[in-house]
Amino acid sequence: MSIIWDVDVERPVLPPLRGTVAADLCVIGLGGSGLTAVREAQARGMSVVGIDADRIAAGAAGRNGGFLLAGIAAFHHDAIDAHGHDKALALYQHTVEEMDKFEAAAPQAVRREGVLRKAHDDAEWEDCLVHRDALRADGFDADVHESWQGRGILIPTDGTFHPAMRACLLANAAIADGARLYADTPAIEIEPGVVHTPEGEVRAANILVAVDGNLHRAVPSLAERVRPVRLQMVATAPTDVRLTHAVYARDGWDYWQQLEDGRVAIGGGRDVLGDGEWTDATEPTDAARAYLISLLAEMGIDAPIEHHWAATVSYTDNGLPIVEEVQPGVWAIGGYCGTGNIVGAALGRGVVEQFATGQSRVVSDFTAD
Repeated sequence: MSIIWDVDVERPVLPPLRGTVAADLCVIGLGGSGLTAVREAQARGMSVVGIDADRIAAGAAGRNGGFLLAGIAAFHHDAIDAHGHDKALALYQHTVEEMDKFEAAAPQAVRREGVLRKAHDDAEWEDCLVHRDALRADGFDADVHESWQGRGILIPTDGTFHPAMRACLLANAAIADGARLYADTPAIEIEPGVVHTPEGEVRAANILVAVDGNLHRAVPSLAERVRPVRLQMVATAPTDVRLTHAVYARDGWDYWQQLEDGRVAIGGGRDVLGDGEWTDATEPTDAARAYLISLLAEMGIDAPIEHHWAATVSYTDNGLPIVEEVQPGVWAIGGYCGTGNIVGAALGRGVVEQFATGQSRVVSDFTAD
């Protein structure tokens, strides 16, 4: 398995933790949400220790589709139906605001060129129009767009990014500002005020568990509320075919973007691949590869496949992420239902605000009934 995002990216080499260290905040999980939390804590003058069981962005944070989408996993009109207008609006607004901060933190890794929700058939086209109208009614921009790729709605605030590059930029900046980050350091026991690791411990009044795909393992008390699922992607060699926009298709089941060098990264088909994708395994499958190649063929792309990878993310039954205090002074975030790049960053930032001030509008809006 090889991952397109690993090409030409040099991750910082971090040591494992040995001995005892202390800080104001311990962040467990050095992916996108965890590193955002580290940087937010530093901006607030907090000392930070971060640990990861593997390396920087080893999980879904470095293996995802590279999409930046406002809102939660459900489209805005569906979120309104499921959770009420006021809550859906608040969550969408928080993610739009987070996207601006996300871009400002690592602009060289981000492209805000809009994302096209492409209609697969007439029924989805009608749903696209309802989606557009709901966004416009709440003051967000969305426009009908037609090209050789098909018709749909273009959401100009959305975009794409290079997941591993952004993570490395945040990690390097955090280290330069004094954060102590450790790799190959799993949290084997978490209790209020202390995180135990194989060869040491972190003492911190504030602890944030910022993992997604393995949330059921990191916080066993949440295991009945999250389900791990495998998402698979491939990437081609550079192609002469030029796509107009990054695309979400078939109600979000399929998604693709073209990188600046002409390569196409495409993922999806989880519904087609069946129940076997409800797993925390990260081995790519031949069935997924064949399905994604068939989507490329429909677009006239026959470039060789150079990369095929998978990632584990967590889903919740109600479509809302987990953000809660699981022990005194210990918070957990995750369960982003496949769209955690912005939601996870917003919640990482929000929990740090909760630690620092005792309250956070982001946290309260995501947890309010």
